[in-house]
Amino acid sequence: MPDSRAAAYTRRMDAALLTADGLRLMLREWPVPAPRGTVLILHGLGEHIGRYLHVAARLNECGWSVAGYDQRGHGASDGPRGRLATPHALLDDLGRVVAHVRAAHPGPYVLLGHSLGGLVAARYAAEAFGDASPAAWYRPIDGLVLSSPALDIGMTPAQKLLLALLGPIAPHLALGNGLDPGAVSRDAGVVAAYRADPLVHDRVAPRLVRFMVDAAQVVRARASRWRLPTLLLYAGADRLVVPAGSAAFAAAAPKGTVTAHAYPALYHEVFNEPEQARVFDDLRAWLAARASSAGSAPGKSADLHSITSSPEAST
Repeated sequence: MPDSRAAAYTRRMDAALLTADGLRLMLREWPVPAPRGTVLILHGLGEHIGRYLHVAARLNECGWSVAGYDQRGHGASDGPRGRLATPHALLDDLGRVVAHVRAAHPGPYVLLGHSLGGLVAARYAAEAFGDASPAAWYRPIDGLVLSSPALDIGMTPAQKLLLALLGPIAPHLALGNGLDPGAVSRDAGVVAAYRADPLVHDRVAPRLVRFMVDAAQVVRARASRWRLPTLLLYAGADRLVVPAGSAAFAAAAPKGTVTAHAYPALYHEVFNEPEQARVFDDLRAWLAARASSAGSAPGKSADLHSITSSPEAST
């Protein structure tokens, strides 16, 4: 990307947080007066938080403050594209952002993750439901929203074999991810903007793929123990992740914990589809129920873990 455009994008960021290995994570915030709570957005593989301006605006309209950051190796944040320094680097990074943002913004705190970001958010939440004490990077959250999460990336036997071979000997070998940009949305304008975005990249290394595979397994294995109010919004016509992974997670979770909306005709980026208004309506309704049922007031933290919602599938 030309230096002038990179500098302009970076200038719009509001803060920089340091990771455990000294990288800068660039953070952006969209606060509102007297918020109902705060939503932290995690973007997907190869993209950046700048693609979620309209999502932040919709959340602001609902009375929620919003924060988001470029994950390591993405957007304006430091780090080689598509690579991880350690297997749990993305989770440690998220824990640091959660601690930073939650300290500055009282009230309910919800993670909203899309695709890879949804997987990272779900794996982070799953840390509370294991047999052992949570890892040092874990900080409590009050709710979770998953948008087409990468709970099943649909690896072929050949891809699994390649990962097994390359993982131990070349964990940082960044290759093309093979994803078709035309599958992100049925809106041609969204696809064109994605293809032309100089901050979007297609790099992925074996260690990152291994994290995705292992994290998805942990989330699915702990679904039956899930106690966190969760909204699951997933595309039925998704060609970038396997929708069955989301359906299986929702089916395995305890009744009343996960509210699931499946959109059969939609492509991967449900917030960027022609029917996005419906998706935002479902998000707005769930957030409103969380805030009102918790009896939350501006500036006051609420216990969303006491709230449950009826499982639902939209068609």
